[in-house]
Amino acid sequence: MSARLIVDLDAFAANLRLVRERIAPADHMLVVKDDAYGHGLLPIVRRAHAEGVRWFGAFDTATGRTVREELGPDARIFVWMLESAADLSAAVDADLDVGVGNALLLEDLAALGPRPADALRPRVHLKIDTGLHRNGIRTEEWPDAVARAAELQRAGVLGVEGVWSHIAEASDAEDDAARALFLQARQTAAAAGLSPGFAHLAASAAGFTRPEFREDLVRIGAFAYGIAPAGGPDADSLGIVPIASLRAEVITTDGTHAHVGVGSLDGIPSPFGGMLSVRTPGGVRRVVTVRADRLIVEGWDGMTVGDEVIVLGAGGLHTATELAERIATIGEEIAVRISPRIERVYPGAPAR
Repeated sequence: MSARLIVDLDAFAANLRLVRERIAPADHMLVVKDDAYGHGLLPIVRRAHAEGVRWFGAFDTATGRTVREELGPDARIFVWMLESAADLSAAVDADLDVGVGNALLLEDLAALGPRPADALRPRVHLKIDTGLHRNGIRTEEWPDAVARAAELQRAGVLGVEGVWSHIAEASDAEDDAARALFLQARQTAAAAGLSPGFAHLAASAAGFTRPEFREDLVRIGAFAYGIAPAGGPDADSLGIVPIASLRAEVITTDGTHAHVGVGSLDGIPSPFGGMLSVRTPGGVRRVVTVRADRLIVEGWDGMTVGDEVIVLGAGGLHTATELAERIATIGEEIAVRISPRIERVYPGAPAR
């Protein structure tokens, strides 16, 4: 395969510094779900840790365990998609912070029983559903849930470390209403005898633009990789830079068009035919068709097999977000579509 995703870890580090400055004094929880948004999990977490990031949002237990194995004990790793009691137990054994968004998970924790004095006690972040309905304990069930969590904490079964939620980031008014529910939920938790050390509500967009939403932690994923929000300010306005560049070589020509070795099976959506332009040695050229294994691109004088074409991202004509908006989706979806069979290259990174 001629395609490769060039990931600039120095640009990533610059984004991390910008994030840290923008959300201070809150800490940055770097979200690394979906193989670090398609950029490659291990090189990303290594560099982030070297840059001082200590909180990682891993989404699922398998990813969290991989990050733990790579970084050792000097990291807090938060997971919130727990598929079973066995999955939950594995997360606890790996010393992961666990997001609990329903009463059944609390009972799964209760079934683990009190932990021995020298064992890891589950670190729990209780999630209140503030209206997005992306799991979370509903407001009418919250008083009973925090009372049960307080009971289990007194019994030595778990420790409630945080209260958190997702917001829709759809409008300021909707987010204000969600925040009001969140603040009320924290008061209810305190009345039940809980005193969690962390609260986290905001993700990338609210974390950058609404200081009152930052709390103790801000979960930022997309912005750290230079992926701007669809329909919102662009990367230049935010100060972030795309860290990846998808490049591929010409694999054949037909005299009129160049056939570039990346296609829909590699993650380029088929509708991009006619709406995507790429940077070639002969200048900007339009993609005529997206086939399963290649792009058919308008030709140029002197085109030849092996010529490099920048398809999207850094150095190209379009960012992932710009293209996403054309097919009514978000930039991170374009990023995670890039096939894992495409080689990820990290110029200047130490060999492992």
